[in-house]
Amino acid sequence: MPSLTLREIAERLGGWVAPENQETLITSAASLTDADEGDLSFYGNPKYLKALRKSRATAVLVPHGFGEEIPAIRVWVDNPMEAFTRLLLEFAPKPIAFPPGVDPGARVAADAQIGEGVRIEAGVVIEPGVRIGSGTVIQANTYIGHQTTIGAQCFIQSNVTIRDRCQIGDRVILQPGVVIGSDGFGYEFRDGRQIKIPQTGIVQIDSDVEIGANSTVDRARFGRTWIQEGVKIDNLVQIAHNVIIGKHSIICAHVGISGSVRVGSHVTLAGKVGVNGHIEIGDGAIVTAMAGITKSVPPKEILVGLPAKPMREYKENYVLLHNIRKLYDRVKALEAKQE
Repeated sequence: MPSLTLREIAERLGGWVAPENQETLITSAASLTDADEGDLSFYGNPKYLKALRKSRATAVLVPHGFGEEIPAIRVWVDNPMEAFTRLLLEFAPKPIAFPPGVDPGARVAADAQIGEGVRIEAGVVIEPGVRIGSGTVIQANTYIGHQTTIGAQCFIQSNVTIRDRCQIGDRVILQPGVVIGSDGFGYEFRDGRQIKIPQTGIVQIDSDVEIGANSTVDRARFGRTWIQEGVKIDNLVQIAHNVIIGKHSIICAHVGISGSVRVGSHVTLAGKVGVNGHIEIGDGAIVTAMAGITKSVPPKEILVGLPAKPMREYKENYVLLHNIRKLYDRVKALEAKQE
């Protein structure tokens, strides 16, 4: 970012800084722990109070009402994290432009319907019956299967695979290596063999979804696997056939969701959560990292552990577990007295 005075920063962010500090010059931005002289940082969560007190930043964005004296100059704003992000974006390098057009190295079926302003890069394969909305970017070596529909203003990054008949909404981002619509993992054990069950459904991804690198969403056995509006999925996530994920849920890295699970809206599944098949997770539930979900979860529940338990029950059990040694010693002492 260019050099700015704290007065200029406060004006841009609708904030306030003490008059005697308004001409202090800021030359860069950094986190509380990495900041040094000349840097601006932000504080918006009490768990970072220790880092704030030790920070070498010249100035820190703090929320209105924050009154503690700290080494850094305080700049009061409504929402420090949002304000910090807004300031960085204002001075960030301009996004890379993707001029429209079809690279000669792409293979596009004659009957594919390509909207205005679409960019199709080298190595892309677009099969018959595909429809792509205006302004969408499809990067190198991506495969779009037969009769797939992709909406407007999507960003399909390199080496993505979207199999036949899938439906992608508007403004969807698929990071490199994503696979949409591969066969669900369905087999029947018969006559001593695993017999493949045909997977004839589709994947539907609604608008404003983002899916991280090398994540996979399997097609349904029949019907659809459905990722609803605004869902954000991290890298290396596996979503099985016929799963439904509700609006604006967050799925973190290494999560595995088994077949026919229904995840509600505004749910958070933290890293490495495993979800058993054919259960429901209620709206607003939070499942902490590495938990194993074996049965349905009520709305707004917070679950911990394997098998996952409600937070309060887990804490009680944790305390009991760590007191087992004391209990054991007491029992042994009582037994010795009886002898």
